[in-house]
Amino acid sequence: MHEESIFNAFKKLGQEPFKFSWHQYFTTKGSANLFIRLWLKGQNKYMIGPAVSKLNNDFFDFAVKVQPAFIFIYRGSHIRASTVRKIQKSLKNTYVIGFNNDDPFAVGYPWWQWRHFLACVPLCDLTLAYRKHNVDEYLAVGAKRVELLRSWFIPERNYPMELTQLEKEQYACDVVFVGHYEDDGRLACLEEIVRRGWRLRIFGPGYEWDPVIRNSPILAGHMPVRLVWGADYNLALCGAKIALCFFSQLNRDTYTRRCFEIPASETLLLSRFTEDMSSLFSADHEAVFFKDVDSMAIRIEALLMDEAQRIKIARAGRKRVLSDGHDVVSRMQNVLGWINEIRSN
Repeated sequence: MHEESIFNAFKKLGQEPFKFSWHQYFTTKGSANLFIRLWLKGQNKYMIGPAVSKLNNDFFDFAVKVQPAFIFIYRGSHIRASTVRKIQKSLKNTYVIGFNNDDPFAVGYPWWQWRHFLACVPLCDLTLAYRKHNVDEYLAVGAKRVELLRSWFIPERNYPMELTQLEKEQYACDVVFVGHYEDDGRLACLEEIVRRGWRLRIFGPGYEWDPVIRNSPILAGHMPVRLVWGADYNLALCGAKIALCFFSQLNRDTYTRRCFEIPASETLLLSRFTEDMSSLFSADHEAVFFKDVDSMAIRIEALLMDEAQRIKIARAGRKRVLSDGHDVVSRMQNVLGWINEIRSN
């Protein structure tokens, strides 16, 4: 989904992008052979084996055929350093960009998860950091140049809309949370919302949420939790008066993609406080922040009692993400600017 939005953004900016995907190298659907399925699954997980070698060989051949001005490698977990070296040796005028929305320096990942990606960092002409603290970490492992590329919203997917009566029956609520489960206090926050009598909806990966809320007498009625994508995701945001936002501790996040998607839908953003978030939004004017369960509940109560103020903040939040250029096209415009700077040096 995110790679596709980058592809489309470059097209809108007058580029002629080509795409190379690798999910199909590990597709096991339709295979009746259990050994083959496990063999491909293992290669994909540990990024080793003949399927990974074929992926890299095909990637190199494709690059040589296309001879692009630059190659944007999104979350290059499977791309080997030897492949990038071959490309740079064969295509002297092609610049290589590396980007990862996950945190490759976080301690929660196994050692092998990002070994190919990190080996490529010193080779890339430009490394794009998702988080501020990753900038210095990339430089420390030999990156040539690092720029902060925050996540974004997609205007065609994240926008205010009026729900039909049928859609309201599926999505209307006081508070919505869309996201994965982490043991970081978010469960207690969601339980408190229901305990207070406010109408809550939860969307996300059910295989993470269901085993957890099954043991919660307060939240058990929200099973099964389901994922929402595309138009359904926007309906889930627009159907809520308030949308909650938490941050992944695994990735050491201080902001996340939903910080832009929620205001873009003109739903009020209620987020855990971080200094980073306070630099992106004016507190209580463009977004509302909380630090614990009690402060969250106080803010929800006040916002639900004052509809005019809630709408005012939500509209100001949308205006902020639009004016500050947090959309995907503006982000890729920045990337093109950095590439042009590298070219001119």
